[in-house]
Amino acid sequence: MINVDKIRKDFPILNREINGKPLVYFDNAATSQTPQQVIDVIVDYYTNHNANIHRGVHALSQEATDLYEDARRKIQQHFNALHSHEIIMTSGTTHGINLVANGFSSLLQKDDEVLVSALEHHSNIVPWQMLCERTGAKLKVIPMNANGELVMSAYDELLSDKTKLVFVNHISNALGTINPIKYIIDKAHEFGAAVLVDGAQSCPHIKPDVQALDVDFYVVSAHKMCGPTGVGMLYGKEAWLKKLPPYQGGGEMIDQVTFEHTTYAGLPHKFEAGTPNISGGVAFGAAIDYMNHIGFDNIAAYEHELLVYATEKLAAIEGLKIYGVAQEKTSVISFNIEGIHPYDIGTILDKMGIAVRTGHHCAQPIMDFYKIPGTVRASFAFYNTHAEIDALVAGVKKAKMMLS
Repeated sequence: MINVDKIRKDFPILNREINGKPLVYFDNAATSQTPQQVIDVIVDYYTNHNANIHRGVHALSQEATDLYEDARRKIQQHFNALHSHEIIMTSGTTHGINLVANGFSSLLQKDDEVLVSALEHHSNIVPWQMLCERTGAKLKVIPMNANGELVMSAYDELLSDKTKLVFVNHISNALGTINPIKYIIDKAHEFGAAVLVDGAQSCPHIKPDVQALDVDFYVVSAHKMCGPTGVGMLYGKEAWLKKLPPYQGGGEMIDQVTFEHTTYAGLPHKFEAGTPNISGGVAFGAAIDYMNHIGFDNIAAYEHELLVYATEKLAAIEGLKIYGVAQEKTSVISFNIEGIHPYDIGTILDKMGIAVRTGHHCAQPIMDFYKIPGTVRASFAFYNTHAEIDALVAGVKKAKMMLS
């Protein structure tokens, strides 16, 4: 059971006013807000423990190292990775995807095939296009239908012995569709293909088990799940991570260096060149603790309640169309009003203190599929309320009246 009034007290930004109106924050799919408990961890790190990690024998360095590695173990346990060294700390989801794409440059051959879905964020399209340009591999797309769901029969037909990699998001950032990733993973493995799942949008809502999924790579950003920006994680099966070459060269990722030859450190350090975002990593662990304290079953149930309530209220507005009506979806609603540009609606809502996202949401192929310039996207989190949804509905009605 969610006590939303109590939870909201943990988020100081929710007390803000925007344009003289109470802030209604419905841009959670872009970044979630950060509770005071996580903010306090960042402040404590810089106040009491700030030092570089893995390198110093002095007390501060040891403390910082312990805090950072404790966070790695929290992430391992949360996602149920077999080993802590299978957790690579990154700057976020995009970093993790590019790390894997760079590594496969040395493993793919001309005419190998890689599959991406039509529901992908640009960060899970462009790196694979670049990979195919470098290697001569071919990029193929799993199509979507009008409901915003992937066409699984077409996926089955695309798979072949030429398929080496499959990339799909767990949840669509633009539509909220929850993809059948267990099926996708199992079918890909029948052909010996590796699978990377973009979990940026799933990690705020559900608790993925990477061993149960049998996924090869899973990428996440902390700022989607109450953590800070500029930090995330790449999970990779140990066998795959050992096959991939380092992504960057520098300090920390080496074993021995001479001018004639360099040998690389073991996992996870092989992929963690340079000084990381130490406070961010520690805070990522604290954010996971915070969300687990609330409970992901509680979060999912309450956010589904918000989704159902908002869908019913918005769908009742004449001329409003919702894009993405998959049977399985999370708390995201993308919509337009006939004859009105989404940017104009978003601008008026902002004047009323309501933060939504407008545009193509870094998922332009989805908008091209629907033949629209973009949508208004309202994305809900466990600290949002029914009253805030009522404010959104009233704001949309006012925008429609002003712009029609």
